[in-house]
Amino acid sequence: MLRRRRSAGALASGATPQVAISTSAPGLTSGPPRSAGGASSNAPGHRIRLVPHIDSRRSLRFEPIQRDVREGDTPLRIGRFTDRSGLGIAAANAMGSNKLAFKSKVVSRSHAEIWVEAGGKFFIKDTKSSSGTFLNHVRLSPANSESRPHELKDGDILQLGVDYQGGTEDIYKCVKIRVEVGREWQAAANAFNTNALKQLKALAIPSTAKASDKKTAPKSGLSDCCICLFGITIHQALFIAPCSHSFHYKCIRPLLDSHHPAFSCPVCRTYADLEEDVE
Repeated sequence: MLRRRRSAGALASGATPQVAISTSAPGLTSGPPRSAGGASSNAPGHRIRLVPHIDSRRSLRFEPIQRDVREGDTPLRIGRFTDRSGLGIAAANAMGSNKLAFKSKVVSRSHAEIWVEAGGKFFIKDTKSSSGTFLNHVRLSPANSESRPHELKDGDILQLGVDYQGGTEDIYKCVKIRVEVGREWQAAANAFNTNALKQLKALAIPSTAKASDKKTAPKSGLSDCCICLFGITIHQALFIAPCSHSFHYKCIRPLLDSHHPAFSCPVCRTYADLEEDVE
């Protein structure tokens, strides 16, 4: 009898189905989509560029960071730089990894994440940072709390942390970032910069006008200087930005001196390093 009862109990327990318990609530998405097989090689790549935001207050200066991200890729993780690898911060950020490091103590080790979804839309969320993540001057979540995803658009201003002890030292300064999305066309030859180059070459051709003619500056095809609103023509000191916008050097010089070598075009807000090597 005892043997039969034990065997019957074993059969009953073996027939009981195992119910899987899910720890995540259905229907709630608080982060990037995770694909089991990783990013698809056929998925289109989308470029995001993080550049220093230039304003009246000096924030932490860093080298521009550029990444090409595909839908389903591992999120870009923003955090504080630690020199454990022996590489400098510029070399660490230049690598094609998903880690973006900033050498500031107001940035948490795991501060925020950025990823891309369908349609090339980039999103960011705060990953329980202590000093906060600000998008266009609005804090995403309280301290040590994870935020919901927020969409990033071209020209948005990101701020990581707040200045500590007045931000007198670089290590205690917050990080202010301008987001550039969908600007791949600026890096290649396009109708605008090609036409600007042709117009500048036309200005360099010596004038064949007679001395008896009126001494008036020839009309160029270049747009007027957006600072003084006067025309750009020959016999003028000019500054041509990498984005192909032109200015009188005298007009643009205060802006060049205030943040050199960083430069943000007053017209299109494109960031450039004026000391970058010419390829």
